[in-house]
Amino acid sequence: MPYAKLSITVPEDVWLSELSQEFPAVRFRVLAATANDETGVARLELSGPNVGAVCEQMESYDAVTNMIVSARESERRRLQVETTVPVLMNAVQTAGVPLDLPVEIEDGVFELETTVPQEKLSRLGETLDSLGISYTVERIQQETESEEPLLTDRQEWLLREAIERGYYDTPRRITLVELAEQAGIAKSTCSEILHRAEGQVLKEFLEDERQGRSEVSITAD
Repeated sequence: MPYAKLSITVPEDVWLSELSQEFPAVRFRVLAATANDETGVARLELSGPNVGAVCEQMESYDAVTNMIVSARESERRRLQVETTVPVLMNAVQTAGVPLDLPVEIEDGVFELETTVPQEKLSRLGETLDSLGISYTVERIQQETESEEPLLTDRQEWLLREAIERGYYDTPRRITLVELAEQAGIAKSTCSEILHRAEGQVLKEFLEDERQGRSEVSITAD
């Protein structure tokens, strides 16, 4: 199956495009999203300066029918948004292309990386074209039997979040419960993802150590 990386421009008449361009210093991260023909629901994380102003303006759009802020920090907001214009989500779902989350939107553009059958990739292009959504194919290649990445995107994302928020500090600056709440996932899910990620990292470290020792030659005097 081919691997493809696309840069997709969020239509300018969609509020998220306007906000991300008006506040370029704010990072817009989509943690979860779903949509049908009429409505869409997304869980977002905003980080950077002026996130309060971003939320106020977001709530003023007619297309945003409901907004609930679940976490509030000085330069970070976690919120759930309901919208009547899920154009982009509908396009991706209609093509049958899985959307690996989280994704970030920067200056009205987000990058989609996916590995799908050729027919679904073609269907996505046709769907975007029919909706007038601009996109650029950054890379496309047939997947080979290459080495798998050490961590999944989700594992790497949560591990980085845990490190940045002080979960591995001594003493810890955040508990597992707090980390799960701020990540917008269940405590059990958070624990399982971290456990698997930690296991992969430790196994890789020990394997590298073992190989390093085996390469050291010892000679007798």
